Amino acid sequence: MTTCILLGAPVQEGTGRLGCDMGPSAFRAAGLAAALSDLGHVVLDRGNLFPSLEARPDVRHGNAAIKSLPEIVAWTELLATATYEASAEGMPITLGGDHSLAAGTLSGLSRRAAELGRPLFVLWLDAHPDLHTLDSTESGNLHGVPLAYATGQPGFEGIFPPLAAPLDPARICMMGIRSVDPAERARLAAGKVTVHDMRAIDEHGISALLRGFIEKVEAAQGLLHVSLDVDFLDPDIAPGVGTTVPGGATFREAHLVMEMLCDSGLVTSLDLVELNPFLDERGRTARLMVDLVASLMGRRVLDRPTRSH
Repeated sequence: MTTCILLGAPVQEGTGRLGCDMGPSAFRAAGLAAALSDLGHVVLDRGNLFPSLEARPDVRHGNAAIKSLPEIVAWTELLATATYEASAEGMPITLGGDHSLAAGTLSGLSRRAAELGRPLFVLWLDAHPDLHTLDSTESGNLHGVPLAYATGQPGFEGIFPPLAAPLDPARICMMGIRSVDPAERARLAAGKVTVHDMRAIDEHGISALLRGFIEKVEAAQGLLHVSLDVDFLDPDIAPGVGTTVPGGATFREAHLVMEMLCDSGLVTSLDLVELNPFLDERGRTARLMVDLVASLMGRRVLDRPTRSH
């Protein structure tokens, strides 16, 4: 039994369109708390977080393309504190909101891991690596920078909150990647991040690739954070996202990832990000994401109901 702490993060300033702020409500309406409770877990829903207007720092950057910098910095500070504190009580599940929120969750969780003397590993399930720095982003949308910040890439100093414990890129595994900008491509080529793009998944199978990463986490007695972006999934099954990229993970591939993670017993925190209910089809994507969380938290493939039509 796990104590699951739900933290709503209705941040949408990191993306270029409106709608992600409705994500936490959609996850709740799709039955996330009930799904977790039915599996025997304790659920503590802390509601939605909001940075105060006074907390938004007066920060600027020379890249004129950047949007909503003070708001994202404030969200980062708030979520770093919230996930750090929640991780002392149980398993933080952050309900987004766009992927800029990971700048906060990763920094808070890496601080907790450092204090425990255990390495933090990250499974990044996403079509994009989100490795832009403030200097390299051309869109200016800050949902593209959280991993660059959390790994201590240069250019965030004096703007974003100082990192208590930067993530080691060698402890990050990206799966489902299929849309990489040139600046991110160069950063990946120079770094230690493990990248399993959709071609690798097609060639080798998702289970073999994930098994290698799980074994690495287990050998290091690490904590494992999973950051699940809706666009990891193929848009044919998950249309409720503003950054659709064809050729994503299938229904069974996604569930297999969650089932293997459940079997490992290693996952200690989770992000659910980029759900845009305005773009969804009658809650279809929200229900799928909740279904995936249920697989992560113990629902077996044999437990799936048969639906009559």
